[in-house]
Amino acid sequence: MAFIDPEAKIGENCEIGPFCFIDKNVEIGDNNVLMNHVTVLYGARIGNGNTIFPGAVIGAVPQDLKFRGEETTAEVGDNNKIRENVTINRGTAAKGRTKVGSGNLLMESVHVAHDATVGDDCIIGNGTKLAGEIVVDDHAIISANVLMHQFCRVGGYTMVGGGTRFSQDVLPYSMCAREPAAYCGLNIVGLRRRGFSNELIENIHTTYRIILQSGLQLAEALQKVREEVPASPERDYIIDFIEQSKRGFVH
Repeated sequence: MAFIDPEAKIGENCEIGPFCFIDKNVEIGDNNVLMNHVTVLYGARIGNGNTIFPGAVIGAVPQDLKFRGEETTAEVGDNNKIRENVTINRGTAAKGRTKVGSGNLLMESVHVAHDATVGDDCIIGNGTKLAGEIVVDDHAIISANVLMHQFCRVGGYTMVGGGTRFSQDVLPYSMCAREPAAYCGLNIVGLRRRGFSNELIENIHTTYRIILQSGLQLAEALQKVREEVPASPERDYIIDFIEQSKRGFVH
């Protein structure tokens, strides 16, 4: 049998398997499947239509010595697949919540640390560890056994190769791999699968040629991009991403 605290809020049409533990101050939406031995702890907020596999733990307190028991949450959106032994910790006073969006696949033994933010439609591979206060933008693919340093950001539509470890931001639309981590060109296959036109892919490529290969100072290179590359949301996303980067970016 499962244990469900009487204060927990459970939506309609949920399947809760044997030996699950659902704590107080937990909210679970509709049409979720929690297989056996799933643990949902204080402060967890789970949306609709998720499938959570055995051994997953959502809402455990942060592995951060600065945590003092403050009221925080671990939030999961809709239609995610959370595989065996995934751990998603609560936030701390830094941001107050850890958030995983919707439509993601978190494979076996992924760890999402305190105050991390994972967007929508991402794939996170087996054994990958996302440290505290990281950000993964929408549509990113992070392969198996990747180690991501705290405060880093992974851009959207990115592919990070298996076993990569990095301590700087990973540029949108790019491939990142090797040791030490390096920019390995555009994620062209992924962009074409997402319906990016050849013209748009070429504009993104031109943007990165100017930024990474022109020899200009970064501010000058970004200005050159604004002047020479046709305006688009994708161009502006790259510029904003780089200008907002606090740790620098993999190149």
